[in-house]
Amino acid sequence: MKEPKEDLKRTISLTGLSANIINSVVGAGIFVIPAVVAAGLGSASILAYLICGVLVILIMLCFAEVGSIITNSGGTYAYIETTFGKYAGFITANLYLIAAVTADAAIANALANIIGTFFPVFRGEFIQVSFFLIIFAGLAFVNIRGAEQGVRFVTIFSIMKTIPLLFIIFIGFKDIDITNLYFESIPSLKKLGEVSLVLFFAFQGAEIGLSISGEVMQPQKTIPRAIFLSVLFILILYILIQTVSQGILGNELANYKDNPLGEVAKRIFGPVGLTLISIGAAVSMFGSVSGGVLSNPRVIFSASKDGVIPVDLLSSIHKKFATPHVAILVYATSAFLFASFGGFKQLAVISSAAILIIYLGVALAVIKLRRKGIEAKKAGSFRIPGGYTVPVLSVIIILFFLSSLTAGEIKTTLISIGLLSLIYAGIHLYNENRSKKSKIQE
Repeated sequence: MKEPKEDLKRTISLTGLSANIINSVVGAGIFVIPAVVAAGLGSASILAYLICGVLVILIMLCFAEVGSIITNSGGTYAYIETTFGKYAGFITANLYLIAAVTADAAIANALANIIGTFFPVFRGEFIQVSFFLIIFAGLAFVNIRGAEQGVRFVTIFSIMKTIPLLFIIFIGFKDIDITNLYFESIPSLKKLGEVSLVLFFAFQGAEIGLSISGEVMQPQKTIPRAIFLSVLFILILYILIQTVSQGILGNELANYKDNPLGEVAKRIFGPVGLTLISIGAAVSMFGSVSGGVLSNPRVIFSASKDGVIPVDLLSSIHKKFATPHVAILVYATSAFLFASFGGFKQLAVISSAAILIIYLGVALAVIKLRRKGIEAKKAGSFRIPGGYTVPVLSVIIILFFLSSLTAGEIKTTLISIGLLSLIYAGIHLYNENRSKKSKIQE
């Protein structure tokens, strides 16, 4: 396995890597997830958070090991393509894009719902679709004109997104009614799996934070510590948010699916609290969508340029602005369509399922690379302690999550992968025939 020479300086500390992972994970989903989780598990919601936290730690350790062995550009799809071949890489790249598009579409729905709590007209289908059109068309326009403008959006909203969350935790703890936190019953594994699948939406993105691992000081020690500390911080933050929300609203929490944290703030401070938290949530959600429209079209562009998605038009560059305008338009249009035809929970499940299949591929990649002894041959590579325990546990928990999909969702997933497989086969056959013709002509 030939690897490119690395010339990057290792200057990122434990604090820097931990902060990057936290920033990549904590986003807009947590503003609406508490009500969705409470609707399924009630006061036992903490169990789903613990399961998701454990899975994220296990998966990120798998990412750290594979990423220290395979340093090609391309991130996740490069890990899987290098380990399992071009077909697996093609499926991974497309599943990643499905996960990203549906995630941004889900957040756009959550944003419309929050606005709808103040302006009921936003609950109308025509107004919502028009709203989605304005958001995605506007962000596409901004990003086509240049990445600099897009980065400004993302930077501002990244700084602001944790403020309302900390506000809820520190101010709201004194108003908790402890009786609202008593477990009424232990949920079944089936129900726990169903809710955890939706909740996992709020835990996605840690692999993006690990993308700077090549510049981390003492990676063998720093990477596992950063993973543990960052996920522990995220887990505590999320559990505290759920605890405060459940403790204040009790069984009513499930009734405020559009803006649960806004209702919590209203109970603490009255209408002013509702307004402030809602504004903070809306800013965070818009920031997340802005970040998606900035970053993810570049994935489409790179995948097209590298031949992973063999559509040359997607790697086109705007003559005036020097941006991947076609990829941006395709991504923004796709997100608009998904947002228009799906609701938050439905889109969150699709996104979680797609990303979990990719995570499954990374865990299996660890197992395959170890069986080949590749990780032992590369100097300085990170190795997860405990033999095959971590990747095997990752596979088991991911399969448990995926088993919670409904029959219709499983059917849709299989059909999607089948269609992608047919597209790949068609492209492969076309390229083979073109290659044969070229040889005959020569």
